[in-house]
Amino acid sequence: MSQAESGRPLALLSSELVTLFRRRRTLAMLGALALVPILIAIAVRVTTAGNSGRGPAFIGEITQNGLFVAFTALTVSIPLFLPLTVGVVAGDTIAGEANLGTLRYLLIAPAGRVRLLVVKFVAAGIFAIAATLVIVLAGVAIGAALFPIRPVTLLSGDTIGAGDFAIRSALLVGYVSLSLLGLTAIGLFISTLTTVPVGAMAATIVLAAASQIADALPQLSAIHPWLFTHNWLGFADLLRNPISWDNYGQNALLQLGYIVVFGALAFGRFSTKDILS
Repeated sequence: MSQAESGRPLALLSSELVTLFRRRRTLAMLGALALVPILIAIAVRVTTAGNSGRGPAFIGEITQNGLFVAFTALTVSIPLFLPLTVGVVAGDTIAGEANLGTLRYLLIAPAGRVRLLVVKFVAAGIFAIAATLVIVLAGVAIGAALFPIRPVTLLSGDTIGAGDFAIRSALLVGYVSLSLLGLTAIGLFISTLTTVPVGAMAATIVLAAASQIADALPQLSAIHPWLFTHNWLGFADLLRNPISWDNYGQNALLQLGYIVVFGALAFGRFSTKDILS
């Protein structure tokens, strides 16, 4: 393989990322995600919501430590806002190119269908990391601006400093981003079925909501461990000392299973699909 050939995957990925993060839609979604912790912090600051005993997890701790804004915002965003934005990006991967008439051009270039699928999936996964990171960073920034910053008391009762908090936050970003990879693979597959990106986006988002509804029904407890959303809120063990990695490992295996299954389905569909646009 020549140097030019070996560099093509990275060049294609770089081009995809530049295109993705330059879109106004992408910037608007990231901006909307950044507003989640900002609105939570302002609401707690101007009301007594933080002391009411009601609301999302960690909200009662915000007035004592602004760093908990980031944890609260993540808890709020995982069920709705993150799946919504990731579903939009994943659903647009292939269907968006077909709709714009650029899919055939990408395949005429020395990309190949498998390579294109992998690049689209990786780019959508990087967006999931960026989206989660935006929430955490915005939460830390607004929390520091409006509330006192103190050592963080974990769920286990131990207290950690800024350095350990940064490590735990990075692990949380990794856990949440990993949790969204199964949904990304599903969206990629759906995107190969249509040339209408809005339809693929909507179907992906609806499946995320349906999975969470099924996971909340005790009558369907037999299938709960197999739902891709089952471990989405299982990051509490990262806020204990010592850290328990059981949920992290189970979540990784579950998401890997969805990536393999729906990645294979996407390849099977895309490799035999007539590209007309």
